[in-house]
Amino acid sequence: MNSTRPSTFTQYRTLLAKDIRREFRTREMLTAMGIYAVLMLVVFGAALATTVAAFDILQMSGGLIWALIVFTSLLGLTRSFSYEKEEGALEALLLAPLDRSVIFLSKASSNLLFLAVVELIALPLFYFFFLTGSGLAPTFWMTLGPLIVGTVGIAGIGTLLATITMGTRGKDVLLAVLFIPLIFPLLYACVCATTVALLGSEMIMDTYVPSMALAIGYDVVMILVSWLLYDFVVSV
Repeated sequence: MNSTRPSTFTQYRTLLAKDIRREFRTREMLTAMGIYAVLMLVVFGAALATTVAAFDILQMSGGLIWALIVFTSLLGLTRSFSYEKEEGALEALLLAPLDRSVIFLSKASSNLLFLAVVELIALPLFYFFFLTGSGLAPTFWMTLGPLIVGTVGIAGIGTLLATITMGTRGKDVLLAVLFIPLIFPLLYACVCATTVALLGSEMIMDTYVPSMALAIGYDVVMILVSWLLYDFVVSV
């Protein structure tokens, strides 16, 4: 009996569908990330409650948005391999005739999807709580650029680091220690682009375009490196 190996796309689709079905059946990661994001909004509200009346929330809204995204993503990334580690599913995947890079792409895609779902919930809440009284610039729609590019980078790089730390003690802390310094250039670029898009100014393109170029270049290089290293990392 002849058997043919599934195509790379079929492998990717199967693994991605597995993660999506499991998450939407249990809702463990989405629930945890959603609750954590709401709690962070409460903390932001408490921290800003005593600011002076003339305080302009738009000046720091870009930083607050990305602090919300980064720390919420850390919670999700920590839990992204919990099932594979606890149930021994990762070992079974490694024994199967699969391309290791497909495991990375499918897991990064599922992390990207789940983080995007949480952002669709948390960011409108952020606007409702903090920005309804502020006059947003006409360039407000340009915040979509850094949000997309930053979320892709976080999912890709975070998947590699979550794989490295999943078998260690204190993996939550170790992941944060590795993750935040490594994504700092991406975080800095996305905060700059988001802030100028929210504020709007005559010089917006002087900051927005270089920041987006830095973020996109960082994504391309770091995700490519993560993809190339994943075979070695997941086999250790």
